[in-house]
Amino acid sequence: MSANFDLKGRVALVTGASSGFGEHFVRVLAAAGAQVVAGARREDRLHRLVAEVGPERALAVAMDVTDAASVAAAFAAAEARFGTVDVLVNNAGVAAPGMVHKASEADWDWVVDTNLKGAWLVAAEAARRLLAAGKGGAIVNIASVLGMATSRGHGIYSATKAGVIQLTKHMALELAGKGIRVNAICPGYFKTEMNDAYFDSAAGQQYIAATPGGRLGRMDEIDGPLLLLASDAGSFINGALLPVDGGHLVMSI
Repeated sequence: MSANFDLKGRVALVTGASSGFGEHFVRVLAAAGAQVVAGARREDRLHRLVAEVGPERALAVAMDVTDAASVAAAFAAAEARFGTVDVLVNNAGVAAPGMVHKASEADWDWVVDTNLKGAWLVAAEAARRLLAAGKGGAIVNIASVLGMATSRGHGIYSATKAGVIQLTKHMALELAGKGIRVNAICPGYFKTEMNDAYFDSAAGQQYIAATPGGRLGRMDEIDGPLLLLASDAGSFINGALLPVDGGHLVMSI
């Protein structure tokens, strides 16, 4: 059974790899045997990560997911080093918390361009290159439970993650016959650089205590879902949304 989760011979690309989930995913995929390309704008952090994982197993590439030319260049660099990317973890994301009617147009553009346009640009580039190479592969979009439900103060972010969910379904439908699976992980609350200040506060701790699990997720608790969707263990899973949230979505009202 464990052989089904083995990623030896695979080339994985992770966006938003300079911190949080993305940094963690690079380590997990490399440990599972993949050659991993770590993409993000903060190159200094990427180089430290690659040095830790091992330069023979990983590559750092500068990547702005909102820029089509930057995305194409990152994939080209990945192919030149390791070959066609056949596992994509579409993770890059940002947030601008606040009430929707108080948000600025700049807030909207920043979050939508990164979380939704960026997810589409990267997934579409991966699909085009897989099709050109005549290969199958797996695209794992990182959405959120906030794309399936909502919460005050997270309107723009929720809208983008709902868009990522619908993008996942459409790409799964359109690429299924080509051997390319497209699924989404919908994390609940894990402590990352994006939210650590809030969860260190009294209000944040009170909020988490009121959820069904009563705690934040541990990073290692997302490893299994990631490897399931990225590997042959999930070979008949396509268009799925996998919440990893400690039961947060089934809270009683």
